[in-house]
Amino acid sequence: MILRDAYTGDITPEMAGKEVTLAGWVHETRDLGGIFFLVLRDRKGFAQVTLFRKKTAPVILNTVKTVSRESVVQVKGLVKTEAKAPGGYEIIPTDVKVLTPAEVPLPMDPTGKVDCELDTRLDVRYIDIRRPCALAIFEIESAVLQSLRNHFYKNGLTEAFTPKIVAAATEGGTDLFPISYFEREAFLNQSPQLYKQMLMAAGMDRVFEIGPIFRAEEHDTRRHLNEVISVDVEVSFADENDVMNILEEAVAGAYSYVKENCSKQLKAIGLDLQVPKTPFRRVTYTEALELAGEAGRKSMNWGDDLNTETERFLGEKIGEHYFLTEWPSSIKPYYTLPYSDRPEVCRGFDLMHPRMELASGAQRVHDHNLLVERIKGKGLQPAGFEFYLKAFRYGMPPHAGWGLGLSRLVMTMLNLDNIRDAVLFPRDRRRLVP
Repeated sequence: MILRDAYTGDITPEMAGKEVTLAGWVHETRDLGGIFFLVLRDRKGFAQVTLFRKKTAPVILNTVKTVSRESVVQVKGLVKTEAKAPGGYEIIPTDVKVLTPAEVPLPMDPTGKVDCELDTRLDVRYIDIRRPCALAIFEIESAVLQSLRNHFYKNGLTEAFTPKIVAAATEGGTDLFPISYFEREAFLNQSPQLYKQMLMAAGMDRVFEIGPIFRAEEHDTRRHLNEVISVDVEVSFADENDVMNILEEAVAGAYSYVKENCSKQLKAIGLDLQVPKTPFRRVTYTEALELAGEAGRKSMNWGDDLNTETERFLGEKIGEHYFLTEWPSSIKPYYTLPYSDRPEVCRGFDLMHPRMELASGAQRVHDHNLLVERIKGKGLQPAGFEFYLKAFRYGMPPHAGWGLGLSRLVMTMLNLDNIRDAVLFPRDRRRLVP
């Protein structure tokens, strides 16, 4: 049984006279007296189904007149050129079947004509994504992932998968979700950091991973979630500049790929996407504080983590993607390599969009003794990281890497107000369903 042999977006006016079978949702119906219209929606667009009262079989006309919006239907009919219809064609039906009726009333309006609160949309996400502008976001996200993977493979990286159930904190902090793991406690992983470094010791040399990470942080903002997809890269025999080059080309390449391949989706969102130019500007942490001070906007001292006011000012001042480099060693994690001649400064960096941080990375500590010293210096116990430290005893190459938030990349690319709009089923401190 063939339920569909074409999508709405595959049909052209040149196919006039050809019989097609479409399947999708009833987007809307309109009764104009002698003519009745049904607009069918599928993932590729809309098709106008036109029924003439005097010519259409009564059973078909009755089916269309009584079907509820958002019911799933199958329409078989002939393609006819119609310049005023979506796609420049209409369908003259020879058969219409209701495959699944939709209950009335709907919990939200998927046409977008009636505004709906974000929480309501997320509660019925399966209907919210029926809106073309919402569906477009996730089709673009898929294109971003394809572009990133293509870039990594082109640069000789191997895709890897590391555990999401772990025995110890990656960062050594307390922002962990504990779980019951048979007879003992385990945690959901904050980052693949320790494992991708261990893969450098294994000789895999250049790896990337795209997968979920979990942070038990009690944020309640438009840009934080507790489960996110992280894009991670680690490269041996490389420093921070080498991996910054990979990162900026990956991000700019994703923009280019979306602009070239997602014109329909960008139109649905109403966005004229601008591709950032590379190389991205490099600004040291010290220079950032000096810029803020010169503008009378200095609200932090050297050695403080970047606060919201300074971050916002820098975004407004620079106005494009930029790298924030040469951070104080005291701020960055223990695995970040300090400069040998300036140990108070480290080889860490953040990739910044004018609105927010997108990625964080560094050249890593590869010397076992220095790493132990750094762990102790952060007030942590090396014994808790023994499984990780062992990898540094038997030949660990110099290496560098970064982690990029996929949802933040999509959010800033598409100028979305809330990161939850860039996640299919977001998880924050209040939301655990659907």
